[in-house]
Amino acid sequence: MGKIIIFGATGSVGPYTAIRLKELGYDVIAVGKRHSDNGFFKDYDIDYYSLDISNKDDFQKLPKCGISQIINFAGAMPAHMRIYDPYQYIETIIKGTLNILEYMRKIGINKIIFAQSIADILYLFGSKEPIEADVERRFPLTGDHSVYSISKNTAVNLIEHYHYQYGFKRFVLRLPTIYLYHPDQYYYVDGVKKILGYRLLINKAIKGEPIDIWGDPKSAKELVYVKDFVQLVEKCVATNIDGGIYNVGTGIGVTMEDQVKGMIKVFSPKYKQSEIRYKPEMKSSPQFILDISKSIKELGYKPIYNYLKYFEDFKNEMLREPFAKLWGYKNNF
Repeated sequence: MGKIIIFGATGSVGPYTAIRLKELGYDVIAVGKRHSDNGFFKDYDIDYYSLDISNKDDFQKLPKCGISQIINFAGAMPAHMRIYDPYQYIETIIKGTLNILEYMRKIGINKIIFAQSIADILYLFGSKEPIEADVERRFPLTGDHSVYSISKNTAVNLIEHYHYQYGFKRFVLRLPTIYLYHPDQYYYVDGVKKILGYRLLINKAIKGEPIDIWGDPKSAKELVYVKDFVQLVEKCVATNIDGGIYNVGTGIGVTMEDQVKGMIKVFSPKYKQSEIRYKPEMKSSPQFILDISKSIKELGYKPIYNYLKYFEDFKNEMLREPFAKLWGYKNNF
C-alpha cells in the first residue's frame, strides 16, 4: 500500500483521518507544526513528525522514499487567527502547498488530497439549488476570508499545474463546516473570540434553556459530520482515477428548525426540554446545499450520518473525549 503522510494531522479532522486509515491497514505518518503530540499518535502505532510546511528545509526530516500519497489539511485558518495576519495564509497555504508539491516531485509521489475552502463558492449561497463541484471558483472581496480564499484558490491552481505538468493525481475536497466534537468550542471572527453557533445551541439544549431560531426557520444548509468526511477521504485514497474537485456534503439541506429540534431530542434532559422561540425579525443563517453527484459517481461516496445520527455520535464523543491527549480536555478552554 505504501505510506501516507498527513500534513495538519493535529487539527480537527487530522486525527480522525489518521486513525481510520491506520485501521484500514495503511501505513500512516502524521505531520503537524506542534512541537509535540503528547505521544498521542504513538498510541496508534503512527509516527509523528513536527514540521513547518512553510520552511522547505524542514522537509529534510521526512522519508525520501516509500511514500505513496499525501494528504494536506495544513494551513492557517480564519477561525484560529486571533490577530489578522494575511502573511500566515500566504506562508502556510500557498508556500506550504508548493513546498509539499516539490517534495512530492523530488521523491516520486504522484497523488495528493487537498482540503479546499467553501469560501470559493460563497457567491452562490442563498439558493435552494445544489451547487455543483466544478462551478467557477471565486473569492470574497472583503472580510477575514478574502486572503484566505485567495490563498486556497492559488494552492488549487498550483496543484492543477502539477497535475498537468507532472501527472499528479489530485483530489481537491471542498469543505463546508465539518462538524465534530472538539474541547475548544470557540473561534475567531475578525480577531474577536466567539463561541461556535452550533455549540451555543447544543449547550442550551443540554441545560434545557430556551433556544431562539433567527430569521427563516426553513433556511437549510449542509450538515457534514467528520466521519462522513473521513469516509470520502478513504475513497480518494483507494481510487486510481486522476481526480478533480469534489464537494464534501450530503446533498441534503437541514433546516434550522430541524437542527434545533434534533438537538433538543438528543441533548435536552427528558424532564427539561428546551423551548423553541422564533425570531423572524433577525437575520437568517446562510442557505446552501452541495451537489455531491460527482463524489458519488466517481468515488462511490455514500453519506451515512444524517443530522440525528451525527448528534448522537457527537454526544458520545463529548462524553468520551477520545482526543484529549492531543487536544486537551474541555476544562482546559
